[in-house]
Amino acid sequence: MAQTYENSRLKVFSLNSNPDLAAEIAANIGVKLGKCSVNQFSDGEVQISIEESVRGCDVFVVQSTSEPVNQHIMELLIMIDALKRASAKTINVVIPYYGYARQDRKARSREPITAKLIADLIQKAGATRVISIDLHAPQAQGFFNIPVDQLIGIPILSDYFEKKQLEDVVVVAPDHGSVKRARQLAERLKAPIAIIDKRGPREYIAGETNIVGNIENKTVILIDDIIDTGNRVSTGTNVLRQNGAKEVYACCTHPVLSGMAIEKIKDSDVKELVVTNSIYLPEEKRLDKITQLTIAPLLSEAIIRVFEYQPVSPLFEDHN
Repeated sequence: MAQTYENSRLKVFSLNSNPDLAAEIAANIGVKLGKCSVNQFSDGEVQISIEESVRGCDVFVVQSTSEPVNQHIMELLIMIDALKRASAKTINVVIPYYGYARQDRKARSREPITAKLIADLIQKAGATRVISIDLHAPQAQGFFNIPVDQLIGIPILSDYFEKKQLEDVVVVAPDHGSVKRARQLAERLKAPIAIIDKRGPREYIAGETNIVGNIENKTVILIDDIIDTGNRVSTGTNVLRQNGAKEVYACCTHPVLSGMAIEKIKDSDVKELVVTNSIYLPEEKRLDKITQLTIAPLLSEAIIRVFEYQPVSPLFEDHN
């Protein structure tokens, strides 16, 4: 018999980005998903109707701002507004994947800081808290003037690789900006790290490339927070194999997998790509070599802790 959460003031709603994850979260907590409908007018305008009372309730809305990004952002903003006007006590947005997070600074003249703009929109709409996983730039928490709980996906990934009992493991960062993430995984796996030292745009590993560290005849785990075009996985795997790696695994928290990413990963020499379900993968994006791990238990625990005024910090402190 499924558990039932006794306090009816806790409500979980799902929008359209990842209903399977939302349903799993609700089941783990022991509540039914809140009733709402998300439709579109003929011209594309989003229409949302909340079909049960939320007055005085602590509401959690699950919505990754993944593809189609702008559609899902508008759904979230309109839902927040609807909840505010329906007198919800708190409006907690659970954004497993926070879109636009890569636009977190001005890299060149006259560029926007879109991650800050999205944060302003979410706050202005009426959100009272944000729960997310592995923000591309952790300092983006500072874009909000409301509490932000940034959970981490590395323990979920490391537990999976520990169970595989791989031998002679080396964790590899695809660039210098990913070294901290690689070190966190390496510490949990008790493995050394290596770095792909390259020149050029983030998404490409080409031209002058060196491997800092020993990977010869080693089992390599290439880690990133986001895999988008698949270039870093496919070309990175080739570089590592050319430099003597025995086999290459790759992992990330957020499988954006846009454009030709699936074809590139399918054709690459990567043995397995391990991701989480922070982003829903439709059937056409599922391969035998892609393993998707659930983050529902982590988010469920975070929601219960927030609702019960318990500390959330044990969930995002990277304890070894």
